[in-house]
Amino acid sequence: MSVTTCGLVWLKQLLSELKFCKIGSMKLICDNQATLHIASNPVFHEWTTHIEIDCHFMREKIVSREVTTAFVNSNDQLSDIFTKSLRGPGISYICSKLDACDLYAPT
Repeated sequence: MSVTTCGLVWLKQLLSELKFCKIGSMKLICDNQATLHIASNPVFHEWTTHIEIDCHFMREKIVSREVTTAFVNSNDQLSDIFTKSLRGPGISYICSKLDACDLYAPT
């Protein structure tokens, strides 16, 4: 999450410098509830000694409302089409959600 947040903050700053548009809070969607709890609740920091810097960075961005986090069920994770080998109904479902079409389908 922290690497993605770094990318989002960089992109927001770039768009701001180019005066492209004004961007408010960015929504970061994750399918790991434990990660979301650790990022948003400082009490969980006692359990995670090896990732403290990332936790503090994420916590700072969430408190400043620069980034908001949300949970998505693993079955509805659209990025799986780019990262996993899917078959049958799984790939059809994600393609329909992304509004993708088969280039080789007869017209």
